[in-house]
Amino acid sequence: MYKIAVMGDQDSIYGFAALGLTPFSITDPQAAGRKLRELAEGGYAVIYITEALAAGMEAEIARYTESGLPAVILIPGASGNTGQGMSAVKKSVERAVGSDIIFGG
Repeated sequence: MYKIAVMGDQDSIYGFAALGLTPFSITDPQAAGRKLRELAEGGYAVIYITEALAAGMEAEIARYTESGLPAVILIPGASGNTGQGMSAVKKSVERAVGSDIIFGG
C-alpha cells in the first residue's frame, strides 16, 4: 500500500497526522531535499510540501515532476498562500490536455 507524507514547518503540518498522513517537520530546504529523496525511494506515492519550504528546493522537486510517483504537491502553509501550488496545478493541466482549462487560455 502506498503512503502519503506532508513536509513543512510544524505549524503548517501538525493537523495532517489526524488524516492519516505522515508529517515531517522540516524547515531547512537542504534537509527537505534529502527527505524528499528518501520518501520517494521509500514507497510514498504522494508528498505534500508547503509552498514556503518548496521555494528553496525547486531542483529536487523538479526531479519528480515528470515521474509517475511520487506525486509532489505544493500546499499553502500557515504563513499563507504564495500561488506556487496553483501554478503547478495549472502547468500540469496544460501538459495533460494541451491547453489551460482552468483560466480558459
